[in-house]
Amino acid sequence: MNLIDGIRQGNFAVFGRAGMDMFADPPGTKAEHAETFKADLGGSSANICAGLCKLGMKSALVTSVSNDTVGRFCTNKLNGYGVDTQYIRVLDGEYRISLAVYESTMDDFQLCIYRNNAVDFQVTNEDVDRVDYSSFGALITAGTVFAAEPSRSSTFKAFENARTAGIPVIFDIDYRPYSWPSAEVAADVLSRAGEESDLIVGNDEEFGFMAGGIDKGLDKARELAAKGKFIIYKMGQEGAITLWKGEEIRTGIYPAVAVKPNGAGDSFMAGLLAGIAEGRPIKEAVLRGSACASIVVSKPGCAPSMPTTSQLDAFLATQSGPTGS
Repeated sequence: MNLIDGIRQGNFAVFGRAGMDMFADPPGTKAEHAETFKADLGGSSANICAGLCKLGMKSALVTSVSNDTVGRFCTNKLNGYGVDTQYIRVLDGEYRISLAVYESTMDDFQLCIYRNNAVDFQVTNEDVDRVDYSSFGALITAGTVFAAEPSRSSTFKAFENARTAGIPVIFDIDYRPYSWPSAEVAADVLSRAGEESDLIVGNDEEFGFMAGGIDKGLDKARELAAKGKFIIYKMGQEGAITLWKGEEIRTGIYPAVAVKPNGAGDSFMAGLLAGIAEGRPIKEAVLRGSACASIVVSKPGCAPSMPTTSQLDAFLATQSGPTGS
């Protein structure tokens, strides 16, 4: 199955972490001074799952969660967003699900992530072999899964399973230095993941990191595109370059009053894929992803801020057009 046909099935197996987000309330409150926090689903892959479901797609999360109240909280939230949780394994012991504490203000924004003994790194070959790949149109993963074993090897095993089943692989580079033993290991592993993927989404710093220098990032993206891969090269306020089938499509962003920076990439991925699944032209799908990112950074929380299709359409109806395209 080719990449676009796979995406158009609108049903995705997503590999990676779920977590609890706690964000200071009301918006504008610094976390260290907060008396009240709100809690909801977080974690890059879980956010992508929730974003896809809110846009009318189907998603299943493949991960591990801790056998405790926080693990159950996240699983319940996933179910509430309509995410298929049949491939989530519950682990006993000292492994813990991720916890992110942050605030809804861009004034010296602070994000504190607790990842000690992260349970999502414990996904095994047996876990990924349980997945019925033939029932999905594509596999999605975020780069965090590759930062440690056994999830690194098991996710590469999932790539093999996807190829055997004939479904494409979608890779969000999502480089988080704090998760990796060294930059050298990260560059090697993430580059391998890119080589084994069909669609790669990353920002200029992430492609530059893979290439050995930020000034080489676009060349790296072009090198991968020349191998037939679909590339989204994000450049922050300057928009993005989509490289596909010999074309380079430049798109801008939709202005937003941001209250936080996190969640934008996850929402972009959901909006992009939902747009392609709906049969929209590539440029329009990329712009819908950009609009989703603008919506999410303008509201507290990540998963709860992901727009529905009607909310996305309403937002776009108020816009005169993207800037910088």
